[in-house]
Amino acid sequence: MLERLQTIEEKYEQLTEELMKPEVLSDIKKTLALTKAQASLKESYDVYQEYKKVLESIESSKEMVSDPELGILAKEELDASLVKKDEIEKQLEILLLPKDPNDGKNVIVEIRGAAGGDEANIFAGDLFDMYKKYVEKEGWKTELLEEEKSEAGGYSLISFMIKGDSVYSKLKYESGAHRVQRVPVTETQGRVHTSTATVLVMPEAEEVDFELDMNEVRIDITRSSGCGGQGVNTTDSAVRLTHIPTGLVVYSQTERSQIKNKDKAIKILQTRLYDLKMRERDAELGAERRSKIGTGDRSEKIRTYNYPQNRVTDHRIGFTLNTLDRIMTGDLDKIIEALITEDQKRKLKGE
Repeated sequence: MLERLQTIEEKYEQLTEELMKPEVLSDIKKTLALTKAQASLKESYDVYQEYKKVLESIESSKEMVSDPELGILAKEELDASLVKKDEIEKQLEILLLPKDPNDGKNVIVEIRGAAGGDEANIFAGDLFDMYKKYVEKEGWKTELLEEEKSEAGGYSLISFMIKGDSVYSKLKYESGAHRVQRVPVTETQGRVHTSTATVLVMPEAEEVDFELDMNEVRIDITRSSGCGGQGVNTTDSAVRLTHIPTGLVVYSQTERSQIKNKDKAIKILQTRLYDLKMRERDAELGAERRSKIGTGDRSEKIRTYNYPQNRVTDHRIGFTLNTLDRIMTGDLDKIIEALITEDQKRKLKGE
């Protein structure tokens, strides 16, 4: 552990020196890359500096324990430092766990109404609102990519990008089937129904992750349909991309500009192909995939939202909260923290 921490310290200090050089400061692209690399090491670096101070304090206290005048005070300081040392070592164990290379990325989220007809689509809309409110609390930004509104309310499909600091690290556990138990607005007998909506969270693909060969993509320009305003509906601005090797189809019509819709569609297609590549890799790794919290497959039921009992249960970790009303207004922190903590525990056991 100490060797790894020393390597991090050296790398962090090297980056600090690099960032002070005039030729680097004049190169915005290089400055951003080095700043990003340094930021990824900062927490480990800072905790290691604190750890070294605690080790120094322990050695100093040990030398003074036998002093007739300062011995009692030194013993108290030694005991406190030893406790602090244990706490920091546990923190460092977690910080030194292998990092998911996608954790710092923005995400594209896709929500679909699944089993339950109109109620499933309405619930898909509720989940979208929940995530949108969580995004606002985190200070992130949402950008609509694709939507298919349902006549009864909600969406049969809604796709959106979330931009911010380390978005994927917090939302990557949300992929899967979300189940709702409640009395639908369309129910006349007052019976509780069970419906589902699926969520897919994909890290935004960059060119270094997946280079899209546009020779393998068929581009179709069509007239926009559905809700979108008069200007949208009367122009040939919608773009449909078909990735010929995989058969993946992406449709974008949220912008009035054909060029903007094309750019959005390319970004979505690139991200979906990168997600497909990651899933194929995880399937090959098998055991590693099973050790994760959920597979991320749409069919896996990950969470139940029980309205009559104001209860939310995450089935993967057996975690329950009786604050459904607050969770639907974006108060997702406790669930996400519980998932991250369990993930860290499993990784520590694996090591």
